Amino acid sequence: MDEKLMRSHIDPELLDNYDKSAGFDLRHLDTFKPACDKQELANLKDDPDVHIYEKMIPGPEGAPDIKLRIYEPTDRTAEPLPCGMFFHGGGFLFGSVYRQNDMCLRMCKNVNMVVVSVEYRLSPMYKAPAPIEDAYAALLWVDKNHKEIGIDNTKIAITGLSAGGCVTAALALMTRDRKGPKPVLQIPLYAMLDHKADTCSQHAITSEKVWCYNYSKIAWDTYIEKGTELNYYISPILAEDLSNLPPVFSFIGTVDPLLDENIEYWNKLIRAGIPVEYHIFPGCYHSFEIAVPDSHYGKMAYKLMYSALRRAFGTEK
Repeated sequence: MDEKLMRSHIDPELLDNYDKSAGFDLRHLDTFKPACDKQELANLKDDPDVHIYEKMIPGPEGAPDIKLRIYEPTDRTAEPLPCGMFFHGGGFLFGSVYRQNDMCLRMCKNVNMVVVSVEYRLSPMYKAPAPIEDAYAALLWVDKNHKEIGIDNTKIAITGLSAGGCVTAALALMTRDRKGPKPVLQIPLYAMLDHKADTCSQHAITSEKVWCYNYSKIAWDTYIEKGTELNYYISPILAEDLSNLPPVFSFIGTVDPLLDENIEYWNKLIRAGIPVEYHIFPGCYHSFEIAVPDSHYGKMAYKLMYSALRRAFGTEK
């Protein structure tokens, strides 16, 4: 759709952020990624209610160590808390454990949980399925070392957005297949699930002020090495057997290129008998709750997510 039509579809509360957006210069990663990393660090905010520390853990065999950024309530008791593992967005091309710092702070405070943000390997240096293998190695470490970080390893949720949503969905499949720890909930938010990026919603969103069709194509084309045999760890939409997976909570906006593939995946999960709760927010573009968290739909999205986590952990009052 053209720019005028695009703006007419966007929720009024999100328009100011949309108009000011410079988009993502994915065609010049050599300059864009360092600038993005610098901006992420500059935007970091502390919160007196949350204690944050970082830890390096072993990566998969033959791979680099993995950085974890761990968030815990400052006033936590000695009792183990539920845990949410978090995987940041960035199209597999950019981002770090600092990118969605605000979301991790919010989850930690509002759900009274430990959040473990995982810095997985990025393309183009590392190709698929490196991020998923990093995620699985981190899940195994968190499960094995739960006492060290003060969590209840029977109450681990996995969550991520966009590319991190793909990591989340693929991790749920991988830990099922390898008989690893089973999360109590998976939250793949507006996830990159289909490597083809050839749906109606993908082609409809062309404005490079927000995540759009062109960005999806660049991301997938860079992430997947030519000649790679595709599987559902790389592109979860390819999964045919969706049985024995954790329950799902998710949301997405109507002005998001990933809308169609997420709806398709949710429906496949429902048909496989997996409990699924999803919400579609009108006029909301990709990462709307990150961009404008105090908007009506931003607040609603967070509130629904907190409730889903508390119910999965058995802590909902």
